[in-house]
Amino acid sequence: MKTNIITPTEVSDHYDIAVAWDWEFDRAFVALLEAQVHAHACTFYSVSHHNVHETLRSLQKGTLSFGSFLDRASDADDSFLPLMRHAKKSEIPFINHPDDIHRAIDKATMHLEVITRGIHSPYTIIISPYNKKTEVDLSLTDLARLGRPFIIKPANTTGGGIGVITGAETLKDVIESRQHHKNDKYLLQEKIAPAYLNGRRAWFRVFHVAGSVIPCWWDDETHLYYPVTRDESAAHGLARLHSITRTIAAIALLQFFSTEIALTDRGTFVVVDYVNDICDMRLQSRHPDGVPDNVVRAICIRLARYVRTLRKEKRQHLAGIQQEM
Repeated sequence: MKTNIITPTEVSDHYDIAVAWDWEFDRAFVALLEAQVHAHACTFYSVSHHNVHETLRSLQKGTLSFGSFLDRASDADDSFLPLMRHAKKSEIPFINHPDDIHRAIDKATMHLEVITRGIHSPYTIIISPYNKKTEVDLSLTDLARLGRPFIIKPANTTGGGIGVITGAETLKDVIESRQHHKNDKYLLQEKIAPAYLNGRRAWFRVFHVAGSVIPCWWDDETHLYYPVTRDESAAHGLARLHSITRTIAAIALLQFFSTEIALTDRGTFVVVDYVNDICDMRLQSRHPDGVPDNVVRAICIRLARYVRTLRKEKRQHLAGIQQEM
């Protein structure tokens, strides 16, 4: 007996990618991504507050389907969670699967993974959650190795540096800080001083998009971006930014994320923040501390190509199944 296989063409409405978003400043990015998806002969579906419940009902009824799903909303807005869960249960390909995100944003886990792969990271001490161990097993010798000031950051809190203390000096700072997120592990890290290259701090935010790497200068003090040009990459030996980022991608199993990497005076590339899974895509033309417009456009092009590749692979897979029947 033959099994009935529902292909995208048999569903009332099929879209190659759906993007769930809730942040007003994502509007320009979503519009640019939609334009590039259409330019690559694919279809686009936007999920925001006005249609999230309707979208879920249509998916549940089988009158709507997606070839891929980019979730930029459910981490901040619980009203998107049922949609995300349904997409996961339905095995819609995610651009950053929730299970992989959960692992990748754990800074303690990623710290151990990256140093195992031979990537340099700041000297780090990982301490237990306050609710599991109220006393801090930390000596003055340990603190001395961190130097002063040092950084305190929760392992799993993400977005805008929430919970991060960049100017910690004492054990008291550690004791007080870890009580803010009592169920989370904490990382104590030495503060990295970057080199200066032609007057710029050698601090970079590097985007990984479906196998492509796009490095930017990113001043950790002013938060201003500048694209890294090919000439700058060659002049300063910045090719290592690409290999480091691809290694992190292989560990994290994410398609779209950014990482922060600093270059020290000793010529050592140090990963200072491993994975940011929901990248701030505000345009620099509208926000001074936004991402350069041409970088956002390049990211959208690469995402659109990835969506087209997923569609092609899905069609080939279905054709293979049909031939076997």
